[in-house]
Amino acid sequence: MGMGGQKEKVSCRSCGKTTELEYASSVNVALNPELKQQVRSGSLFLWTCPECGSANLLNLPFLYHDPGEKLMILLSPSPVRSEDLPEGYTGRQVRSVGELVEKINIFDSGLDDIVIEMCKYVTCHELGKDVRLKFFKLGGADSEMTFTYPEDGQMQMVEVGFKVYEDCAGIVNRNPAMRQAAAGLSEINQDWLSRFFA
Repeated sequence: MGMGGQKEKVSCRSCGKTTELEYASSVNVALNPELKQQVRSGSLFLWTCPECGSANLLNLPFLYHDPGEKLMILLSPSPVRSEDLPEGYTGRQVRSVGELVEKINIFDSGLDDIVIEMCKYVTCHELGKDVRLKFFKLGGADSEMTFTYPEDGQMQMVEVGFKVYEDCAGIVNRNPAMRQAAAGLSEINQDWLSRFFA
């Protein structure tokens, strides 16, 4: 069984009607590779209200498990303490579907999310903006990283050269405390990073 299913009562954000919904509380993408795309697109977390037809996003605890990448990402609105990860695993906690998708994109690109947070920090300073960047993709001839951020109701994109990633990786490698602080099921984001650069 690659997909843990359970029933949960959820309320529609439009009409407030409560529905009992069966949803996947976990997915192992080695066993269910077809579900990975549904996680990445967010469609696995969408449900339609039978009363009013509104689309809702499920925000219930969900575990993403990729044994090939030795990666576990827990989506949970409230913090969870967990030190018991299998040997050699990277564990992360995120608060939203958007953050979950971003983490999967980072790890699938073969990148380190601690370094990516450092890249965001540097890029925000260069933009001179206090925005929440999200990693979107790695690509192009020179392996540029593309980050997105919302501004004036539009999604903006900013491309950053791979040299920035290499420079940031150097900084992270010179700060072993960062790696140690990321052990267990950590929430790695800009707030986490700011502890090291206060």
